[in-house]
Amino acid sequence: MTEIWTQAALWLGLALLASLLSIWFRIATALSEIVVGTIAQLLIGAALGGALLAGDASWIKFLAGAGAILLTFLAGAELDPAVFRKEWKQATAIGLVSFAVPFFGCFAIARWGLEWTTAASWLAGIAMSTTSVAVVYAVMLEFGLNTTNYGKVVLAACFVTDLATVVALGLIFSPFTWKTLLFLGAGAVAFFLLPRFVPGFFKRYGGRPSELEAKFLMFALFGLGALATWADSEAVLPAYLLGMVLAGTVGKDHALIRRLRTLTFGLLTPFYFIRAGSLVSLPALVAAPGAFLVLLIGKMLTKVIGVYPVARAYKAPKQEGMYTTMLMSTGLTFGTISALFGLSHGIVDQAQYSALVAAVIGSAVIPTLIANAFFLPRHLLSQGEKS
Repeated sequence: MTEIWTQAALWLGLALLASLLSIWFRIATALSEIVVGTIAQLLIGAALGGALLAGDASWIKFLAGAGAILLTFLAGAELDPAVFRKEWKQATAIGLVSFAVPFFGCFAIARWGLEWTTAASWLAGIAMSTTSVAVVYAVMLEFGLNTTNYGKVVLAACFVTDLATVVALGLIFSPFTWKTLLFLGAGAVAFFLLPRFVPGFFKRYGGRPSELEAKFLMFALFGLGALATWADSEAVLPAYLLGMVLAGTVGKDHALIRRLRTLTFGLLTPFYFIRAGSLVSLPALVAAPGAFLVLLIGKMLTKVIGVYPVARAYKAPKQEGMYTTMLMSTGLTFGTISALFGLSHGIVDQAQYSALVAAVIGSAVIPTLIANAFFLPRHLLSQGEKS
């Protein structure tokens, strides 16, 4: 146990350092945690050995996975059903074009630019088409944009993009089996029943120091996550859907949301973001940066080509249009999941996997830095503070 406590102290020490850096440099905490994870993996691995950071330890993987699930749930719970019903055309249009243009564009780049196999190129298209709900939500929460109409539309568009990504991964590479059918059926039942059951259940038994509400939500999230992984899907997908269907009930309980945020951002997401950064091998990128740079630039360019005109078509000012475009250019969760799926199924080799993961994690940092430095819609910040 001494080794585990030492590793836990190290990881939370890195999280504390990342929080201080985010304050000093005025960047989102999620981004500073990714950068700290990348540098820590290099420095600690060189000085003391990679075993000390232990990013592949099962307990760290669990905490990181739980952080991704809860963060994704909170992002879904922030969606205002009334706003989504009103702006569904805009959110759907931005989300679909955010998927389609990078999907086909990065496929072409990988197939004819990098001369990858057809299967590896399709996987590259999927990995590069994603938008990170986790990063976008964390950044918006940092600036209070998550409570604005603008922020809710962007979060809804992120969901559309990632849903299209999951569907594409399933249709191209994963066979539709009876497990998939059972998962979809059970999920549909849960998403129909829970919004009707949860309000009365929480009203009767909630509001106690035992935190029954948090326990129930984590039980539902982990149960649906287990069913999703059993069916060869991903645990974060039902988490986002559950957040959406409970947005009208749980999402309006501000005290409960604050308590869940404390658990999520205080303990769990540092493991998720720092571990994501630790997956990047800086020496490997320095030795062979070509594929990484081509994929990263290709993703950002195709996102700009696809998203910005659509945002402007829906009357977004230039500032907001570019901010939306940069946020939709981020990637992390589904991008790394897609790359790992390709590696584990022999679709991509180790070098291709490293380039994909590095490009995905680079897209979590660079577009967001550009967005916050040059295109942050400051006129919306006061609206977020008032909400």
